[in-house]
This record gives sequence, structure tokens and C-alpha cells, in this order.
Amino acid sequence: MASVGFLYPGHSAEDDYPRLETLLGGTVRLPLVHTDIGEDAHRVDALLEMGSAGRLAAGVDELKERGAEAVVWACTSASFVFGWEGARVQVRELSATAGLPASSTSFAFAHAVQALGARRVAIAATYPDDVAERFHAFLKSAGAEVVSTRGSGIITAAEVGTWGAEEVLALARAGDHPDAEVVLLPDTALHTAEHLPALEAELRKPVLTANQVTAWEGLRLLDRTISCPALGTLFSRTAHS
Repeated sequence: MASVGFLYPGHSAEDDYPRLETLLGGTVRLPLVHTDIGEDAHRVDALLEMGSAGRLAAGVDELKERGAEAVVWACTSASFVFGWEGARVQVRELSATAGLPASSTSFAFAHAVQALGARRVAIAATYPDDVAERFHAFLKSAGAEVVSTRGSGIITAAEVGTWGAEEVLALARAGDHPDAEVVLLPDTALHTAEHLPALEAELRKPVLTANQVTAWEGLRLLDRTISCPALGTLFSRTAHS
């Protein structure tokens, strides 16, 4: 059975991954290893340390022992905070350390937007505004037109991890924009695996969330396509592979 390994920072919404595995029908294994995050803070200096090569490398051997055939750094903020080129270096170093194909959640968002054939996006972020703006810049580097960016001022992943369906839906509604073809919720600390049908029904457009696109990116690295309408338009047959 195919296996994608995830390096996940700390503890917040990691239980989305067993849910994703179940929703994908048990056709792929999604082992997860926690990384040491240092300080839990959506602050640039803390995020640069959180995504440092040494912290990511520490979890690679365990993922390989668990059969991972590809590895994804399951964190948005501690990848895009490095900028487009810095995030590419981060992924290259991770791939070299693991000896496996590698990516990150930030690149997962960029690739997922492209797979949907979308160009205009809205960002509905949990982060403080300055961090959300860095994601805006990252997506512009990927060729997307960001029509709106909304931050929520949340500092810690621990707080984000307590949000339920009501808060997630409110975040998406607040961050939507009439010109956006797709709405992005970029935080792997946010529980979203069970909420994608409700999010897309509410906004009447595709919604991309961090844990959803991270799993999709891992499958993309293995050249696997799995249809799963419960995980939104990205996992439907209408999405481009």
C-alpha cells in the first residue's frame, strides 16, 4: 500500500490525518511524526526556527521506518515564511536528507490552485496580518492573483487547534471575496478534514484547506490520484491531475 509521511509541528490538529486516511478509504497510509517546534508562535522569527533544517531532519528516520515513500512538511507558515526561493531550498534539503520526494504545505497550496485551473484566490488566515501577507506574497510568486487577504490575529497553533466547525465556517465566510475563484485556509493547526463539504456548500466555490492540500500533495508526489468527494473539489474527478 502506498504511504506518504508527514512531519507535523507540535500538537494541534494532527488527528485530521487519521480522518483523512479513513476518508480516502484506506487506500493509502498517512503516517505522521511530530517535530519539535520550539516556541509556538505565529511570529516570523519563531517560524523560521520552527522550519529549520535540523528540526525537520530529526523526524525523517522514523517516517522512513514507517514505510514512507514521500515526505511532506505539514506546515504552511513555517514554509512560506522563508519566501519562494527559501521554501524551495527547505524542500530540497528535506528531500536530500530523506532520500525521498519531498514538499511542503505551502507548495501544496500553489500546486492545488493550479490543479483546479484557478487564478484568483482569497486567503482566510488564522495568522496575524504580517504573517498572512507573507503567504499572499508566496502565492503571487506562484502566479496566483490574490484578490483579498484576511488575518485573524491568532498567535498560537494551540489556540487554532481548539476551533470547531462554527469557527472554521466563520473564518471562511469572512475571508471570501466575490472575485475569488477559490478560498484558501492556510493553517495545518486548523481542523478541517470533516468540514470541506460544508465549507464548499456555504461559499459555493472550491475551498482549499491546509491538511487537505497537504495530503493531496503527498499523493501527487507518488503520482496517485484518489477520488474522494468528501474532501472537496480538489479530490473530485473534475480536478486536473
